[in-house]
Amino acid sequence: MKITITHKDAMKFEAKTAKGSFIIDCPTISPIEYFLSGIITCSATDLIMMPKNQGKTVTDLVVDGEVVRAEPHPAKFETLHLTYNFNSDADDTMAKRWVMASIETYCSTLNTIRDTTALSYSITHNGNLICENEKIISGQGNSIDMGEIESCPS
Repeated sequence: MKITITHKDAMKFEAKTAKGSFIIDCPTISPIEYFLSGIITCSATDLIMMPKNQGKTVTDLVVDGEVVRAEPHPAKFETLHLTYNFNSDADDTMAKRWVMASIETYCSTLNTIRDTTALSYSITHNGNLICENEKIISGQGNSIDMGEIESCPS
């Protein structure tokens, strides 16, 4: 993958990819907001494509992302909570599987930040809250106590 950023004027930049281009208008939308939008859109596209590949349909999809950032610069993401709200012709179990598959396997943007950001999610499917504030095992963003682990002496 290659992207080229070209300064246009003031705080406007053009991003060119192999597939097209778009204008980044700072500070109207900051680069970190574009970054978060890309992360969320990656998962949202999974939530449309996976059901379609299974002969199912998702409608009214809205994914909200809320980030807590570290205070000192570079102000990295500490936590990201995703809230999925959608309707479909599948049951709640399948709806949750789609979200989990996106988060844990298919969405490369989420998996890029997963080692450093504590991830959690909630799902409302067909108007029913089916899970709330579920945590994903991730890297530095979580403090996981594995207890005492026996190992071979070094």
